[in-house]
Amino acid sequence: MYAWRGYAGTHRVEEHPHRVTLFATERGETVGTVTLGFDSAEGLLADADFKDVIDGYRMQGGRVCEITKLAIAPGANSRQTLASLCHVMFIYSHTKHRCTDVFIEVNPRHRRYYETMLGFQCLGEQRINKRVNAPSFLLWTSMDHVAEQIAKLGGTASPTSTVRSLYPHFLPPADAASLTDRLLNKTK
Repeated sequence: MYAWRGYAGTHRVEEHPHRVTLFATERGETVGTVTLGFDSAEGLLADADFKDVIDGYRMQGGRVCEITKLAIAPGANSRQTLASLCHVMFIYSHTKHRCTDVFIEVNPRHRRYYETMLGFQCLGEQRINKRVNAPSFLLWTSMDHVAEQIAKLGGTASPTSTVRSLYPHFLPPADAASLTDRLLNKTK
């Protein structure tokens, strides 16, 4: 998907000790992927363009992580696929790794979507993402905000809902607790 949009760089999923890549599947076919990066001595990928901003969260004691390489296949239920990937990312990063802050670099045309649908906030001016040679904004949200939205809205999606948020498509609390238990027991 990234190459198709004309972004530079390599877009392969590679093994890395501080990153995990999640795949969403429907009927055995991959319909979405995303990589979750955890802070380490080498930092986050977003540090290449926004280290000054992210360091402010580190200095306040934040445990930072980032979302990268997000792609949804054409024809997939993009809202449900993204909600599923985001919910698993939240569980994995917040519950297993105790992350407090999550960042994502987005192309300007996607900025409003993440602000509206997931409650991300833009941190400053547009910069050039050197990895893909394209304009980007750095967005941030706290894991506390994500947890609050899941508790309030998770599992409440309906065809008649007028809520402009992805959180109703997250799992309801009981299902989320079961998934959390499975993920934590499987990854210990």
